Formats: sequence, C-alpha cells, structure tokens
Amino acid sequence: MMRSRLVAQRLAALFLLGCLLFNYPLLALFNRDIEVLGIPLLYAYVFGAWLALIVLMALAVERGGRP
Repeated sequence: MMRSRLVAQRLAALFLLGCLLFNYPLLALFNRDIEVLGIPLLYAYVFGAWLALIVLMALAVERGGRP
C-alpha cells in the first residue's frame, strides 16, 4: 500500500513538471531561429522534454517505491 502511494506521488510530481515544461514561458524561451543538428530549437526542446518525462515516469514506476 505504501509503495503504490509513493509511486502515485512521484507520478503526480512528474505531471506537474510536465505542465511547467510545456507551458508558455518556457516554450517562448526556445522559440528562436536556431537549429540543433538541423532541427529547430523549439522542436528539439519539445521532443527532448517529452523523452525526459517518459524516462522519468518509467524509472518512477519501475522502482516501485523503493527508496
């Protein structure tokens, strides 16, 4: 019971992090005419942040509440 509660708290924190990462002020910072490896900076940021959130969610679920 305690493990699932800890996992739920971690996933809720990651949800809030995702809300911050994909909100206007941060997206506006990366909306420039710069390319990273031929990809516009905004697209690189969006897909990089998305990948980071997926990896963090997988780690949170796989750890399963172990400290």
